[in-house]
Amino acid sequence: MSTDEFLESSAATMDDDRIRAFLTEQGVGTLALPDEDAPYLVPMSFGYDGESALYFAFLLFGPESRKETLSDDAAGARFLVYDARSPHEWRSVSLRGRIAPIEEGEWTDLREAMENAWHPDLFSSAEPMRGVRGYRFRIDDWTGIRQGGPSE
Repeated sequence: MSTDEFLESSAATMDDDRIRAFLTEQGVGTLALPDEDAPYLVPMSFGYDGESALYFAFLLFGPESRKETLSDDAAGARFLVYDARSPHEWRSVSLRGRIAPIEEGEWTDLREAMENAWHPDLFSSAEPMRGVRGYRFRIDDWTGIRQGGPSE
């Protein structure tokens, strides 16, 4: 069975309203940044502004951060958010966009969007922390699929 046949028979495409609701409900996903040999993947807490952007707060440790360097150099990036409750009930949204740092004086949108973000407590005690840097991921396009769950 091809992927298209599988999706037609058992999964449904999510419309824009469902994708917006899903991103608002979630708070963690996987950021994919371009790298020389293969994409660099990193789990990230995120906030969603409800319209066209995700926000990240990078906690920076040590003298250099690969995530920071690759984000600063990237022309584009991808982000994946999913929720797999069972083999028969799951949702997945893939986003493509542009990531750029936010100046410290412009963090109002980041703070508001990050209210729903999931934050591990591991980082609160990690040292030495160099600082925090905010990033905005402007969404160019998205796709979402789901299986099971409420049909409304």
